[in-house]
Amino acid sequence: MAMGPLNREDSSDIMSEINITPLTDIFLVLLIIFMITSSAIIESGGKVNLPKAVSTQSEPRGTTVTLAPNREIFVNQKKVSEANLESTLKETLNASPDKIVILRGDKDVLLGEAVRVLSIVKRAGASEIAIAAEAEKTAR
Repeated sequence: MAMGPLNREDSSDIMSEINITPLTDIFLVLLIIFMITSSAIIESGGKVNLPKAVSTQSEPRGTTVTLAPNREIFVNQKKVSEANLESTLKETLNASPDKIVILRGDKDVLLGEAVRVLSIVKRAGASEIAIAAEAEKTAR
């Protein structure tokens, strides 16, 4: 196979620019994926309608116990039975430096169920218990 002489005029113009369009496309796709997964992670526990309160304050992060209206209990978005609630809470509280438990209960959960879970939380070793609520929207 015979090859002819190379055209030296074309090879002297080497393109030294980097095309960043594919890189930008990849970054945008990753950004969208992270935004979607982070919003799904936040509310991955039981779906609850928090009761309304006149004033609320933000608490530091702690162990979250969620009471769903269908009597399901979640500890940090992990479903547990009422029989295993105390042992699961003890393990979780021993692993964290703060012994704060945040109770997220649906507004349709009966008071008796909430009190029973609060007593289990206290027996498990919680030093502070906070009750999650939504702030009421005030008309201005």
